[in-house]
Amino acid sequence: MRYSTWIGVGSVLLLALACTMPWVLIPSKQLVISGIDASGTRYGKPGYLHLLLGFFYLLFTLVPAVWAKRANLLVVAFNLAWTIRNFLILSLCRGGECPQRLYGLYLLAIASILMLIAALLPKKTS
Repeated sequence: MRYSTWIGVGSVLLLALACTMPWVLIPSKQLVISGIDASGTRYGKPGYLHLLLGFFYLLFTLVPAVWAKRANLLVVAFNLAWTIRNFLILSLCRGGECPQRLYGLYLLAIASILMLIAALLPKKTS
């Protein structure tokens, strides 16, 4: 694909932006959870792993070798799995209370899917 590299770079930027945006609002505790700041909960900081995987994705995308493209598939698959995990765990109803999903969580899912599509359709190297 002709623009797969640029789509991938743009999706990593969107992923980094989504990690700083609010993901979930827990109304009873008045907590807003983002990928970088999950204070008041035991969720840790799941956005840092997304940022690390985004770094490796950019590194492997810019290396013009077949092994890098194959390693990139592993990176994006793990990133998508981590996104699904965050989407399910953070927005799960507990004790009769359902957190409100915010726009950052949806942008994270969109960016991860775009990264997967860009990794599945790499630019041809001659």
